[in-house]
Amino acid sequence: MASERIGLALGSGAARGWAHLGVLRALSEAGINIDLVAGTSMGALVGAVFSAGRIEDLKEAALEMDWKKVVELVDLRLPRSGFVDGVKIEEFVRQHVKGISFADLKIPFAAVATDLYAAEQLVMDRGDLIEAVRASISMPGIFTPVEREGRLLVDGGLVNPVPVSVVRDMGADRVIAVDLNYTLMEKARSRASTRTRQAQEVDKKKKQPAWLQNMRASLNEQAAKVHPGLAKEIALKAKERNYPTVFEVLGTTMNIMEVRITESNLQLSPPDLLIRPELTDLNFLEFSRSQEAMDAGYEAARQALKDWH
Repeated sequence: MASERIGLALGSGAARGWAHLGVLRALSEAGINIDLVAGTSMGALVGAVFSAGRIEDLKEAALEMDWKKVVELVDLRLPRSGFVDGVKIEEFVRQHVKGISFADLKIPFAAVATDLYAAEQLVMDRGDLIEAVRASISMPGIFTPVEREGRLLVDGGLVNPVPVSVVRDMGADRVIAVDLNYTLMEKARSRASTRTRQAQEVDKKKKQPAWLQNMRASLNEQAAKVHPGLAKEIALKAKERNYPTVFEVLGTTMNIMEVRITESNLQLSPPDLLIRPELTDLNFLEFSRSQEAMDAGYEAARQALKDWH
């Protein structure tokens, strides 16, 4: 038993990814040493920083995150292959893994991306670490893809949202997996039911949550600088019909797809311990709610570890 290698598979989930920080805290308190790490999307970002031994710095940055800082990371451009160029995201990652390459990591790590042309998984465990993380988090339609070694790469959640199979291939004897999207279908069904019941009573001027109003206002302001006419038209139509933004639509689409893929993948390659934080009410853009996400991750991991030997 002492020689067993424990692998950690950190799943995708955008803002819900802060829950990984709580899971890592619980694992540390339980005295569980992680030997191998694989991450997809936000799980890749957290996994890379954790493997570099700098997780406390990322936790501090997460707790300081508010909607203004989130918007500062969004560098909008004229839509080509994505609305967000990702340069500022790369700078954010670089702050936490300065000068560190895959070879320098304290724990072996792999990031999962999707080859857009080959329609297959690409596991990155060498080369440019920052580029690998950037590729793994490139949600289609929102972030521009990343070109790497002749491949065009996007979010790994398209093929492997919770990379259990990857960390097993790395040599893990036992795998702990963190699935951040499990409760989203429950949330979707609840919203659908509510919309059906209240369809005729919806107030089109219904006030949106403060974080969403602020986020939309800031994004609209940036969009206006890029393409004033288009930004104005989109804003007017969304206001008239109380529709979600394009970011919300793309994010929700990814969520639905990832939940289904995860269900299938976990049946084919089940982990030894599966941690599923309760994050039903956390929107994929709410990076400012990091403390709530961390608490949910910590509690879910603590409960799961009670029955794990």
